[in-house]
Amino acid sequence: MPMDSRTKIIFNPCENKENQYIAILVNGLEMHGYGVSRLDDFLSSKKHYQSIKLLHLNWFENLDDSSSSSMWKSYFRKLVVLAAVKFGKKKLVWTMHNRLSHEKKSGKLSRALAQKIVSRADAIVIHSEVSRDILHSQYPKIRAKIVHIPHPDFVDVYGAMLPESSEQRAPQLKLLFVGAIKPYKNIELLIEVAKRFPKEVHLTIAGNPNSEAYRSELQNLAQNAANISLELKFIPDAELPSYIHQSDLLILPYSLESSLNSGTVILGFSYGRTVICPRIGTIDDLDGGEDVFDYSYTSESEHLEALDTQIQKVITLHQHNPDSLIEKGYKMRELVLKKNNKQVVTDGLIKLYEGLL
Repeated sequence: MPMDSRTKIIFNPCENKENQYIAILVNGLEMHGYGVSRLDDFLSSKKHYQSIKLLHLNWFENLDDSSSSSMWKSYFRKLVVLAAVKFGKKKLVWTMHNRLSHEKKSGKLSRALAQKIVSRADAIVIHSEVSRDILHSQYPKIRAKIVHIPHPDFVDVYGAMLPESSEQRAPQLKLLFVGAIKPYKNIELLIEVAKRFPKEVHLTIAGNPNSEAYRSELQNLAQNAANISLELKFIPDAELPSYIHQSDLLILPYSLESSLNSGTVILGFSYGRTVICPRIGTIDDLDGGEDVFDYSYTSESEHLEALDTQIQKVITLHQHNPDSLIEKGYKMRELVLKKNNKQVVTDGLIKLYEGLL
């Protein structure tokens, strides 16, 4: 059916200052004629509640685990939303972003909430094929609900990509970790492995820690390492292209236990840099072959050695040909432009909504 400006939906969250993923999708939906509202306003009035045709929830299974009371309050508020969706016969779409919640304290409750979301959802959006197998193993009867729509590319979203210098790149390998600094991202492991290469590698860790205690912990770990720069602050969008440009590649040692997809991996590729990263769903789907430095592990000690091996491999390549890593990054940029094209992703979402409404 043709969409017009009267088609009211909720896309939650409808803005996220730390991630342009939301803006890409919401802007695309609004340009197509959808009226996108906030979840906070869902029950603000009877008229507004009745006007909403569809809700699309992202990270809805995550709970506020700052305290036990906050966690339970968050859980029950979300149950009320799900009850209101069912009572009003609203269409419900959920995007599965992670294998399981990254928050340790609320994991059990988050999983219970995820089960309720899955049972209520009319469609479940996945960003990587491995998600289909995970969902099907947990909920064998929901295969028909699953829709694979790739994660959108970030090409030019944070500003134009900076031109490469004609000067020869420095012999010291420049590694970059960028993004929110949280324990599940294995930053401690990264610092430990970077210390093994004091002359060959310079590591920059850029992003805002999720607590002051974690900030102090990382500063203590890195304090005697001259080859590690900690920029533990929020990195404005406009500065991201420069940070990426100054690196030879990104290093993102995520947890295989909880991570499925990574917007930062897509960000790196979008700005012409390849990555060292575990073989999560994002890496698997793109299938970049030798242009990506992916690995697997089954324990923390194995993870450390796998990282070490990949860094040594990258150092050798960089020393042999300083431009080789940049060439790989540019090939990955072309790949995400094809496989994760923003317009194709938005069109996929619109087609899904139209099929439900």
